[in-house]
Amino acid sequence: MNIGLWVVAGLVAAAFLFSGVFKLALSHEKYVAAQPWAGDAPRWAPRALGVLEVLGALGLVLPAAAGIAPVLVPIAATGLALVMAGAVALHLRRGEVPALVPSGVLLVLAAVVAWGRFGPYAF
Repeated sequence: MNIGLWVVAGLVAAAFLFSGVFKLALSHEKYVAAQPWAGDAPRWAPRALGVLEVLGALGLVLPAAAGIAPVLVPIAATGLALVMAGAVALHLRRGEVPALVPSGVLLVLAAVVAWGRFGPYAF
């Protein structure tokens, strides 16, 4: 199960790293064209989420890999699960059903990592 949690954490980290860099790299106008929800949000929101996603992605892997403060792994996973819970709520409210699938999957996977690393498979 430990190896499975590492694999899931790595996949979740890769997804959030990609998503966060995407939010940080694009101009606000280009990001709104790609993700319409951002047009209704404050201008700073996508960048703030991008920073949280990049930090969360790093927090899923680096502390345990380096052996320094591995307790940060389940904390990062919990934070990313909360971000995805917000994304699911946003997409539900906006009626964006296709966007629920990736958000929901990432929510469940981040929650599994948090459960496993806080619980029976802690470092």
